[in-house]
Amino acid sequence: MAKPYVIGVDMGGTNTAFGIVDARGNVVASSSIKTAKHSKIEDYIDELYQAVYRLMEDNDAVGKVQGIGIGAPNGNYYTGRVEGAPNLPWPSPIPLAELVTNKFGIPCIITNDANAAGVGEMTYGAARGMKDFIMITLGTGVGSGIVVNGQMVYGHDGFAGELGHVIVKRSNGRQCGCGRTGCLETYCSATGVARTAREFLEIRKEDSLLRKMDIAAITSKDVFDAAIAGDQLAKEIFDYTGTILGEALADFMAFSSPEAFVIFGGLAKSGDLIMKPIKEAFRKNVLPIFRDGVKIVFSEMKEADAAILGASALGWEVKD
Repeated sequence: MAKPYVIGVDMGGTNTAFGIVDARGNVVASSSIKTAKHSKIEDYIDELYQAVYRLMEDNDAVGKVQGIGIGAPNGNYYTGRVEGAPNLPWPSPIPLAELVTNKFGIPCIITNDANAAGVGEMTYGAARGMKDFIMITLGTGVGSGIVVNGQMVYGHDGFAGELGHVIVKRSNGRQCGCGRTGCLETYCSATGVARTAREFLEIRKEDSLLRKMDIAAITSKDVFDAAIAGDQLAKEIFDYTGTILGEALADFMAFSSPEAFVIFGGLAKSGDLIMKPIKEAFRKNVLPIFRDGVKIVFSEMKEADAAILGASALGWEVKD
């Protein structure tokens, strides 16, 4: 008899969230621990095991879990290792899938967080039934998960799909954390929106609610709140951001001709403020043969559970 549950683990640099998920995509129960409080990865695995096991005991799930899926920064689906993650305190590479499998006695699969979101969207969300789509995650950075013919694209080494690091400004582009300049991430992430706000406030002269704030501390949420309040400069910041992303999606279209782009992450809360310029710029810049039929939609995964759901979807890939 098939086991009814999987465990989804969202491993971030600060916190690790995890939950028990059933086949309908319901998060039965969830909890979290601090990620970086231990100096040794083995101690972190021990704490994760204890916390997850308690959750399984409390929800009658012991012995009923088919697999564990983990979305981790720089997680490599092929090797099961976390490689070169800048926000984790342990030496790289970390054999995460092996350590978790051995500790729990349950098979574990890992991937990076954006790919996990893509698998989750295909399993539980807006991409159900789709075989060709691209997931774009707009958070602190810009991530992506590319699905072709029903399969996540990992490349020969497990690191494919870094569309956030496609260069969109060849001249005088912004410095990116990856070491290059002009990456999409520097313009269309939450931090990119804040950078745009600071640039606009320095260059432009018109009044804005944003001028009442400490410019160095402005966040994308501040820009959103100002735009909702009718601030014209804030609206133009979203137009600028959405236009760059729409132009990039037009280029991405030529790569795999996806049925849809699914937009996920904190900036997705901006709704039409960002979606309208995305769609307008996409339509203006995409090859005519791709113009009709493609959808650009927001994720349908519940925000509070999305990271856990995305990771958990990997758990169903485990074969008995």
